[in-house]
Amino acid sequence: MQPALPLLRQAARPSIFNTLRSRAQLPSQLLSVSIARQHYQSQKQPVRLTLQSTRTMASRCSSPASPSQGDGSKLRASSIRLFQKVSSFRRWRRQHLLDQRSVALVPTMGALHEGHLSLIRTAARENHHVVVSVYVNPAQFGVSEDLDAYPVTWEADVEALVKLDRELADDGHNLGRISAVFRPTTPEMYPAGFPGQEVASKGSFVTITPVSDVLEGRSRPTFFRGVATVCMKLFNIVQPERAYFGQKDAQQTVVIKNMVRDFMLPTEVVVVPTARAEDGLALSSRNVYLGERRRAVATVLYEGLKAAETAYNDGARNRAAVLGQAEEYIKKVQGAEMGLGPEQRVRFEVDYLSLADVNTMEELEVIDGATGGILSGAVRMLPVDASREGEDLGYGQGPPVRLIDNIILPPRD
Repeated sequence: MQPALPLLRQAARPSIFNTLRSRAQLPSQLLSVSIARQHYQSQKQPVRLTLQSTRTMASRCSSPASPSQGDGSKLRASSIRLFQKVSSFRRWRRQHLLDQRSVALVPTMGALHEGHLSLIRTAARENHHVVVSVYVNPAQFGVSEDLDAYPVTWEADVEALVKLDRELADDGHNLGRISAVFRPTTPEMYPAGFPGQEVASKGSFVTITPVSDVLEGRSRPTFFRGVATVCMKLFNIVQPERAYFGQKDAQQTVVIKNMVRDFMLPTEVVVVPTARAEDGLALSSRNVYLGERRRAVATVLYEGLKAAETAYNDGARNRAAVLGQAEEYIKKVQGAEMGLGPEQRVRFEVDYLSLADVNTMEELEVIDGATGGILSGAVRMLPVDASREGEDLGYGQGPPVRLIDNIILPPRD
């Protein structure tokens, strides 16, 4: 059963729509992915902690302070404190510990969007103080990945945080507000020197296996090592009662939960449902790279996973019967796009599609209805073959963009 989508591009491209439909090449609900572009343009886990010598330094993520802002100063027109030094932040944190006030952490890499803000809102409802960290961690980027191109939008981030803090202050249902932003430099986070991004880099890392070795970890072998390492550092610095993460990064949440459990950290990991755009695309800082054309097709992964979810809800439990629906849908979208000209089509590659245990991320052949599972996947949106005059290609002129998503399959006895 395929997901039903609005037929948004029929009017924009009737000849293509009618030709394909008349030849029975694609169902009409699939063709909507192609049509949508015109509409959009118009509108038991072993744990290893390795401690070795450190070598090099990555200056890209140093996050230099504004000359007018001292450590612990307030962000403009707000009561939010800005910290860049661990020592200064710890002095601030100690007072709240003595006052028995709860502190929450929302870790981010900046380029804030509504998904981040929803995490902060949830944290403010449940805690006296919310700390937002803003740090682009080089350790979770591979040597060939887009660290240098990662969007840095500090001024816009400050504006969004100040505006949200005012909103939280006016809402009487919140326990707290945004109290501090922690924006460290890379030398502050890696005092012995940044160890490097290579798989064989020598340094102090936190590695959680085997969950870090599958799915995202297979494609990005240093990613979860970097995530676990920076989260361990942030948990040690902030000492939050709770830390908030989005469900979009499902495997990451499993890694962090395992780290907290196995290292007996006194922090509760809270996972908040994925924030999505109106058409279902999971919100991500990387979406700014897409541009209008690729953005209109970027929901293909989500719609494929929705097709698999529908099969599960209809009673399918076998891997082939469930995941096969996602595979079939995505292949048909690829075929439809490749039938267009180079100035219209969108090319993408599937990295993986997965049906796994929600706690271990191990692949399932049959879903146990008593426990459910998790559908997940990753696609790589490729640069356009040919751009049109004046076309918005996205941030950085439309480089390859890797998108991930997942859907939880709840227990259904």
